[in-house]
Amino acid sequence: MNRSIARRLAFMFAAVALFVFTLVGTGLFLVLRTQLELHLRESLDDRTQIARIIVYHAITPEKWKMAREKLTDMTPRDGVTLYSVWSADSSYQFGKPVTGQVMDRWSGGYERVRTGPGSENDMLTSTVTLPAYGQRPVVMLQVAAGYSANARTMRAFGFALAALSALGSLGVLLLSYSVTRIGLAPLTRLTRDASAVSPNNRSQRLNTRSLPLELNDLANSFNGALERLDGAYGRLESFNADVAHELRTPVTILIGQTEVALTRNRSVDDLRHTLQSNLEEFERMRAIINDMLFLARADQGERATGLLDASLAAEVAHTLEFLEIPLEEAHVHAVATGDALVRVNKSLFGRACINLLMNAIQHCAPGSTIKVSITREGDQVRVAVANPGEPIKRAVLDHLFDRFYRAEVSRTNSRENHGLGLAIVKATAEMHGGKVSATSAGGVNTFSFSVAASRSERGSEQGSEQESAPETQAANAPASVPMQPASASH
Repeated sequence: MNRSIARRLAFMFAAVALFVFTLVGTGLFLVLRTQLELHLRESLDDRTQIARIIVYHAITPEKWKMAREKLTDMTPRDGVTLYSVWSADSSYQFGKPVTGQVMDRWSGGYERVRTGPGSENDMLTSTVTLPAYGQRPVVMLQVAAGYSANARTMRAFGFALAALSALGSLGVLLLSYSVTRIGLAPLTRLTRDASAVSPNNRSQRLNTRSLPLELNDLANSFNGALERLDGAYGRLESFNADVAHELRTPVTILIGQTEVALTRNRSVDDLRHTLQSNLEEFERMRAIINDMLFLARADQGERATGLLDASLAAEVAHTLEFLEIPLEEAHVHAVATGDALVRVNKSLFGRACINLLMNAIQHCAPGSTIKVSITREGDQVRVAVANPGEPIKRAVLDHLFDRFYRAEVSRTNSRENHGLGLAIVKATAEMHGGKVSATSAGGVNTFSFSVAASRSERGSEQGSEQESAPETQAANAPASVPMQPASASH
């Protein structure tokens, strides 16, 4: 069930307001009760002092009679204040002492006595003893003041406080709902802008101007996600177009050769030749598909497995030995320098080296020397392949590791190269925690990739058994490279 943020915030504000009103009301209630108690005690003290003076000077029966009359006049008809005097002499008595359950007692002779059910029947009493004076014996004077007025005041104050707190909370609820809706207006606008984004309008972005600080980061993050999705969507469109283009050529060749072979009766040798040509195209299609599957897994964040401690110099030497025939046919020489002991997947590392070296062989003049260097750079080990060649424009360098990318000058050999060689090098580097780079300066073109210098990947104990893992199978065995050389990218 979807809940309104404005409604939820309004109820939360109302609950907070009610809590605050309750705290404030409780504090006011306690302060008022204390002040009323203090006022009642002070009033009782004043009346006790007056009654004490009257009784104290009643030293004769005649004066006692006058004292009784004054005490009677001082006693209100509502009974909120009572006076009583008692002694051993029955003639010196007045009223009846307040009796009942003592609820509380303070110093100075103060007691709170409950004379009936409920706090309204409580009386605050003050009792003093007056010594004998003249003909008057020792007497006990008690003055009592009722709590009924205080109780009525506190009850009315409590009802008023509760009603005001309820009304205040209701007002906060209504006002906060309206204010929250106004405050959430930028979020509503963002929602409207986000709903306008569609595959046909991928350039649409959220307007972050005049947004509150709390929503600005959210909008920027959403725009960043749209940028990444737009880039991924664009790459997917380009990838699909490139795949269709690359596969269309061998499929067209296969169809054409098959149609020609079927136009009339052919000899066994002619059919064998056609099948052999078709097989080459099938091998080309298989290589493209395998490379695409490998790159797709790399895009999903798959990491290299089957890692073994390997001397990179030994792996490069093995690769150069494998490429001895292509090097001789191109009349170029290759030398390697440097070494490092790194945990790598040997099959993937070898494929990346083969692709870089085949790329260099195809783009350097006869008699040139290809230099392979292995250097440690911080927590990375860099393998660079440098060859003399024509300068490469910066705009071209930025795309050489993209899939199916080939500079215009290399379109002549597009039958042999499908533009995935350097993309596989980049994927291999990323699977080993590294990166790629390409530079062109001083008549020398350098392509390199790096791997992490120290790794502790799970599964490395599986050893050479992992060299046939899915990603290595998709990368193709080195033996297939002479027949399907790496893509020439520059």
